[in-house]
Amino acid sequence: MIGNSTCEEIIVRRTANYHPPIWDYDYVQSLRSDYVVGETYTRRLDKLKRDVKPMLGKVKKPLDQLELIDVLQRLGLFKDEIKRILDSIYNQYNQHEEWKKDDLYATALEFRLLRQHGYDVPEDVFSRFKDETGSFKACLCEDMKGMLCLYEASYLCVQGESTLEQARDFAHRHLGKGLEHNIDQNLAIEVNHALELPLHWRMPRLEARWFIDVYEKRQDMNPILLEFAKLDFNMEMLTKLGTFITIIDDVYDVYGTLDELELFTDAVDRWDINAMDPLPEYMKLCFLALYNSTNEMAYDALKEHGLHIISYLRKAWSDLCKSYLLEAKWYYSGYKPTLQEYISNAWISISGPVLLVHSYFFVANPITEEALQSLERYHNIIHWSSMILRLSDDLGTSLDELKRGDVPKSIQCYMYETGASEEDARKHISYLIGETWKKLNEDRAVESPFPETFIGIATNLARMPSACISMEMDMVLNMVKLRIECCHYSLSPFPV
Repeated sequence: MIGNSTCEEIIVRRTANYHPPIWDYDYVQSLRSDYVVGETYTRRLDKLKRDVKPMLGKVKKPLDQLELIDVLQRLGLFKDEIKRILDSIYNQYNQHEEWKKDDLYATALEFRLLRQHGYDVPEDVFSRFKDETGSFKACLCEDMKGMLCLYEASYLCVQGESTLEQARDFAHRHLGKGLEHNIDQNLAIEVNHALELPLHWRMPRLEARWFIDVYEKRQDMNPILLEFAKLDFNMEMLTKLGTFITIIDDVYDVYGTLDELELFTDAVDRWDINAMDPLPEYMKLCFLALYNSTNEMAYDALKEHGLHIISYLRKAWSDLCKSYLLEAKWYYSGYKPTLQEYISNAWISISGPVLLVHSYFFVANPITEEALQSLERYHNIIHWSSMILRLSDDLGTSLDELKRGDVPKSIQCYMYETGASEEDARKHISYLIGETWKKLNEDRAVESPFPETFIGIATNLARMPSACISMEMDMVLNMVKLRIECCHYSLSPFPV
């Protein structure tokens, strides 16, 4: 007698061929940080803040104020106080200029800090440093601090500002030459750091971790300020949002079949718990976690602020999943999009809009109707920031990612479309990043429906991949560096 047997369809899924975990489960579970919950550290932080705050009002000279602002900003401290001091400096702009006249360092530092915070400062403030031929004076190369400030300031340029582009080339050339001579060791470290990646393109929180070490070695270091910066950094915590994005991205990129992905996209678009029924078990868990967490955020906003934000959060997640689905369809059909087709979808699939939409509701107060409309149609601030994030991330895409099933990135799309070499394609994408930074700088400077805090978050999003790409190392070295830096920066906090 032959028994009945049940035949189930075997689903062949792609494998990502990921590198094995660099930490085992027991090791991760063993990690602890007193800074997350320690009341002792919280009280100490509050006391240090009270001790440091009076220092801000004691500094009266404009250059001393700017230098203090620069240090505080790079340490990640006192954002509100920084804004108040800069308001005072800007209100006296073009008055009593003796302190900065013919001083490249003071002029460039003031320009960078003011423009960085959205003040209208013209590029022609640097005209006084040019000779009769329109070139920057050769004698300026002797002022390495001034040249470094000029170089950093040049990255705040917008489209059509030829003086700043000229300043960037001039400063870059002479800073490189200056390193060949015997200059101050600490200054050399900062110059090398800037030439690797400009300050304006760096993630402030990662920059703060680097700058704390640099500041500690300065002769004018303030020990109370240093301790405050270390403790403040140690108590920073992560959020859940990035976890959802990472998991859903992997479902679309690697694990899900095309039929499953279409069902999941439909469920997110409908935002209906009943749409879970046809989903496979692993997708039900994923959808339910996303659904409950997002609705919980919306509930808190409604309860505490009277704001009904679920439609905006839902749209952002729906747009993200639709962009993921389109990329999956391209992969399964073997379709190679043009660069424009790719970019039109990829600035959303990089997850910038969904991150920024959520961020807006956490930092905006009050929330205006104009801002909501701009948020829904993805204002240029969101668009340019996400575009830079995408293109910069593409520069760091490895062959391993393409082999495991990722769709061709902007570099490959440009190569397929034009027949360019990979080197030329990378140069073109780098050029597009630079041009998009100019557009973002311009939109940051004009009147916006968004608060300054949100604009800062959007700008930081654009900086994020550059912090990783600048490492310029292969996959194995990245794994080693990741373990070292994670342990150093997060698991082994500053001793205070």
